[in-house]
Formats: sequence, structure tokens, C-alpha cells
Amino acid sequence: MSKWVLLSVVVGCLVGGSTSIFLAGLNWLSDIAASSHSYYFLLLPFALFLSSLSIKFFAPDAEGHGTEKVIEAIHRKDGIIKTAVVPVKLIATIITIAFGGSAGKEGPCAQIGAGIASFFARLFRFDANDRKKLVICGISAGFSSVFGTPLAGAMFGVEVLFVGRIHYDVMLPSFISGVISYNVSSALGISYEYHTLTTPLTFSPVLFYKIIFAGLFFGICSFVLIEMIYIGKKFSDKIRIWGPLKGFIGGSVLIIVALLISPDYLGLGLNTIESALNGENVPWYAFLLKSFTTSMTLNFGGSGGVVTPIFFVGSSAGNIFAQILNMDITLFSALGFVALLAGAANTPIAASIMAVEVFGSQIAPYAALACVISFLMTGHRSIFPSQILAFQKSKLINVELEQEISKVKPDI
Repeated sequence: MSKWVLLSVVVGCLVGGSTSIFLAGLNWLSDIAASSHSYYFLLLPFALFLSSLSIKFFAPDAEGHGTEKVIEAIHRKDGIIKTAVVPVKLIATIITIAFGGSAGKEGPCAQIGAGIASFFARLFRFDANDRKKLVICGISAGFSSVFGTPLAGAMFGVEVLFVGRIHYDVMLPSFISGVISYNVSSALGISYEYHTLTTPLTFSPVLFYKIIFAGLFFGICSFVLIEMIYIGKKFSDKIRIWGPLKGFIGGSVLIIVALLISPDYLGLGLNTIESALNGENVPWYAFLLKSFTTSMTLNFGGSGGVVTPIFFVGSSAGNIFAQILNMDITLFSALGFVALLAGAANTPIAASIMAVEVFGSQIAPYAALACVISFLMTGHRSIFPSQILAFQKSKLINVELEQEISKVKPDI
């Protein structure tokens, strides 16, 4: 315990500091881009071109969304992550998001945190088992400091590697790393948004069944998001041209979407998330369009994460669900916010904890119900294809366990 308390505190401090640098740089460049011109996103093709170019020549492992690459490194490479990934991922993601790429900021923080932890482990010649534990601490610390949710971040790190199995032996250092990283980032000036629900929630059979149906709907939305990411990758792989040029094409498509419909579906999309959580109506197609722009960004040269887009898709899906059935928009937007994370990432426990940290304790039982149903509805698929499938979600679907999600072939 003494060993891991010390190591996890060090990792938490390092990741908290690096995450703060990343978030400060992202906010600075995003403010400059947005304030310089209302059509700042017209530079998006050049941004994705530059992002793809830097990754191609300096750190190919930094391609795509960062959390997936970290999971892959733990399962296939004993937690070895090249040090060059850290600065390249930081720069490429800032360029992508600041100029309108639809991606998240948690993936880079998880990959940066894991990369620092991996470097630290190699520097002191830790064995493969300890190195993987430190990398998991890096994931937890990165997630915690980027969203201001230390408990959910810690649980995310130990839950996201396997579908149906938790690394209990890493739970203590993950929690310590998450708490330390969050506090370091807070001390360095990073601020976080929380949305405590003010309307009292009174249990009733009607509300109970409405949330069950909402969980089913969120599971379907998770399925749609995952499939759009997969289809985008297959389509991108069929285009046999130079990677940076592919990024330029992807950026051009995103410009067309912004000009024809709205630029609200580019970048982090925080304004739309805020609107949904504040009870304002969002367009019915918002969750579909955000899924499309995220798939285009990540599969055509952009760098970033997927959790922030998941929050956008979830909150907007909950918003339209509440609009159609004339229910509390704020409540169901909040439920979608976390239930999509549970379904798409196969992390129902982390998502349920996050609901409490972001929205307050009274939402806990309802969020847990929606999260677990969404998780089961998604089936044997994931936004992170390198996750290992450790249990069978349904006895009606035969699958081979202990293999990566991307290799699972369901037999009904």
C-alpha cells in the first residue's frame, strides 16, 4: 500500500499538471479562433491536414481517439506508450478542436496521462504488471482532471479495459491518482461545470417505467453512435489517398455541414450540452448529426476523444425523448448525458457515479437504472473496439469471451 500510495500521488501530480497545460492551451487557441472571425471553421481542412501530418510523421500511435489507443497499449503492448505521443497528441488535439473538429478533450488527457505514466514506469524499470497499473492510473487521472469528477474518473480507468470485469487490484492507486490529479488541476485554475438538479424527484411507478423506456432509447442511440464511428472508419479505409489529404477532405465535408445546417455540431459542442441540461429544446436531429461529424473528424485526420461527443449525443437524445413524451427536459437530458457513456463505453458504474458528481445525489437511483439498461442494450459492441469482452450480456447470443470487441462474432 505504501508503494502504490506514493506512486499514484506522483502520477496524479504529473497528469494533473500536464492536463492543465493542455486545457489552458485548448481554451486559449479556441478563444482566439472563435473571436477572430465567426467563420473560423473555414480553416478546418487545414487544421485536420496539419493534425494528420504531425501524427503521421512524429507519432502514429497518437492517431484517432486517445482512450482507445491506451486500452490497446495495455492489452497488446504491456502498457508501453511512446513518449513522443504526449506532445504530439496535445498539439494535434488542440489544433483539431480549436478550429471546429468534432472531438472530445478526455481522450487526449487519458493518452497524455497514460503516456507520462508509461514513461515514468520505464524510467524506473518497473515490470510489465506494475507498468500497466501505472498506465491505468494515468487514464483515471486524465479523466478526473478534465471533467472534474475524481471518483467517476477513477472508476472509469479500472472499468473501461474489460466489459464485465473490474481491476480491483488497481482501484486504490486509481482513486488516489484521480483525486490528486483533480485537485492539482483545480489549484492551477481549471474550472468545472456542475448542474445540480433543483427540481425534487419523487418516486412513482410512472416515472420508474418512463426511465426504463428512456434507458432502452439511450441504448439504441449508443448503438447508432458506435455504428456511425465504425462505418466512418470503413469508408475512410476505402479511400486510398495520402492521410493528410484525407484530412483536408474530411474538413471540407464538415464545413459544408456547418454552412448548410449549423456550426453547433462542430468543436466540443458545449453550448448545446448546456442548453439541453438547462431545459431548452434542441433540434430532434442533433444527436444524429453530432454522431456524423464526430465520425468524420476522428476518421479523417482529426485527433481527440469521444466522451465529450458522447455527452452531446446523450444530452440531446434525452432532450428530444423528453420533448416527444412531454417530460422533464432537464432530468432526461441529464440521464442521457450519463447513460450514453454507459452504453457506448460499457462503463455503467463509472457513468452512474458521474451522475452523482455532476448532477447531485437525488438523481443516483434513476441514473443507475438508465445506465445499466443502456449498457445491456448496446450488446457486444463498444466505442472502444480494443476492450476485452469478459461476460455474455445475453444467454440468447453466443459469443467467444476473452477477446477484443472488434473480433467478437455473435452467433444468435
